[in-house]
Amino acid sequence: MNYKTRMFVLVCIDSAIVLLSIFMSHFLLNPFYKYVVNELIITTSITLLITHHLFSYFFGLYRRVWRYASMEELAGVFYVVTSSIIITAIVQKLAFNNIYSRGLSLTFMFHILLLGGVRFWWRFIQSVLFDIKNWGVSPSKKVRTLIIGAGSTGRMLHRQLKEHPNTELQPVAFLDDNSSVQQLEIGGLPVAGTIEDMPKVMKRYKIEHVVIAIPSLKKQKLNDIVSEAKKYVKNVQILPMIGDLASGKVEITEIRDVSIEDLLGREPVELDIEGIANKIKGQTILITGAGGSIGSELCRQLCHFSPKKMILLGHGENSIYSIDMELKSKHQDKITFLTEIADVQDRHTMFEIVGKHKPAFVFHAAAHKHVPLMERNPEAAVKNNIYGTKNVAEASDAANVDTFVLISTDKAVNPTSVMGATKRIAEIIVQNLNKVSQTKFVSVRFGNVLGSRGSVVPLFKKQIANGGPVTVTHPEMTRFFMTIPEAARLVIQAGALAKGGEIFVLDMGEPVKIVDLAKKVIKLSGFTEDEIKIKFTGVRPGEKLYEEIMNEEEVDPVQVYPKIFIGKATEENMTEVLQEIELIINDKEELRKTLLTITNKKNPTECKGPNHEAVKKILTMAH
Repeated sequence: MNYKTRMFVLVCIDSAIVLLSIFMSHFLLNPFYKYVVNELIITTSITLLITHHLFSYFFGLYRRVWRYASMEELAGVFYVVTSSIIITAIVQKLAFNNIYSRGLSLTFMFHILLLGGVRFWWRFIQSVLFDIKNWGVSPSKKVRTLIIGAGSTGRMLHRQLKEHPNTELQPVAFLDDNSSVQQLEIGGLPVAGTIEDMPKVMKRYKIEHVVIAIPSLKKQKLNDIVSEAKKYVKNVQILPMIGDLASGKVEITEIRDVSIEDLLGREPVELDIEGIANKIKGQTILITGAGGSIGSELCRQLCHFSPKKMILLGHGENSIYSIDMELKSKHQDKITFLTEIADVQDRHTMFEIVGKHKPAFVFHAAAHKHVPLMERNPEAAVKNNIYGTKNVAEASDAANVDTFVLISTDKAVNPTSVMGATKRIAEIIVQNLNKVSQTKFVSVRFGNVLGSRGSVVPLFKKQIANGGPVTVTHPEMTRFFMTIPEAARLVIQAGALAKGGEIFVLDMGEPVKIVDLAKKVIKLSGFTEDEIKIKFTGVRPGEKLYEEIMNEEEVDPVQVYPKIFIGKATEENMTEVLQEIELIINDKEELRKTLLTITNKKNPTECKGPNHEAVKKILTMAH
């Protein structure tokens, strides 16, 4: 039944209910009155009919899906009937100088009962027909499922699972920490205890699957629940925190596996939506490295702020084609997308592209980031990360770009690797340019990105799929982690906050041990550490055991936005440095030593422990 037909049927049914309510109240009050219709009845009927339909439309009564009717729908019925009766009473007072309160009271009662009754009867009929239709579906074929969370989300999930016979999940119990629902039933399902009761509930109800239906759950609590549930079942899933939950529609397809990003242990940074939109809307934006994991996510998120034009620049044609097709399929009617296949090392081409498009914002994500590979190929890191950045930055200066954002790394702090050293020099290049340019040049520094190319998580998953072992370089190896969307958000926020010369740094919380991350990935994959072994392979060339987010002399305790700080720029002269690098670029070993000497405030051999505790003390003073 389409919307117009459905609306016509509902209007007809409601009209009959209104007239029947008035007739029944009139008949009960005047059973022997010989006139069924009089001036009062006509006036009341017309007024109530008109107001009922107006208020039904206003309160959305005709848009409700009554198959999923609940207290919210019943409240809507009450608001419509009450509003209609009040208006009718006012009309009676004006027309007859009197309000026939007994008649209106009975009409109100019949109106509520019939209106609500018809709709809930329809829900009952639909439920019976559904049960008859799926009579042959055997519960024995279904997976016994525990729903954690008996709130509105959990209840909606339970209802949706019941109404989807094709799903293999069969809810058998709830768990919830709310004391007011303990030992009660919700939709025929028992609330079997609190989350602490999980071990005995798992055994008592023979649970085979767990779904977490608490979208607002804190990361640490989620981590604890998943760890406990994984002791008893292989599959733990979660409902994402999405705006659609508020509409009362939780679809089965929205259930997903718990990911390592869910267990990051830190709440993600949120955006200043209004501030960013004011800067980005209607502008032309250029993203280098647009086909990479960070660059492509940056493109996706920037689209939400309605730029006029987006230039996708990258060296790999396949990745650029892929992100171009994805963005056009979703935003082509609002944003113009253009692609440029070019290498940032090609200085002439960079000047030509930036000069042609004249973007307001340039986000420079193109870089070589793989630490061991750059140790073996330092000249490639220099050409791409240093000269490539210099080319794009100077082209931006020449084209009077408003803001240039360099995507850097925490490995640029006291670097022990070629990759980190080249990114530190890139930071200094843009800081120096900022002093002489109208363009605002800034850098954004963050840690390892979960799920990005070269990240340990995809490697762990591949190793697990092959039966193990999972390789970790050192038991004490720690890193700061963030998700790909969070990294992109930080870059966009930095572009909006930029005044020129800053190094934006995310307060990334506590560093995570790589071995602990490996254990979580193994557990989320449905295995134990006995089934998938962890093997330590030794620290690779250029790697630190501990990463740092800032040098102590760079720390500025001023928090420019929640969880975002600015590192103080340091004075460096790059002209002689670049000349020296140019002379030895073909001598790999000498080039590596020179890069580390130039950029490291400590002797590389002294970088055995983190400085994040000292930095953390300074940052804590800002809160």
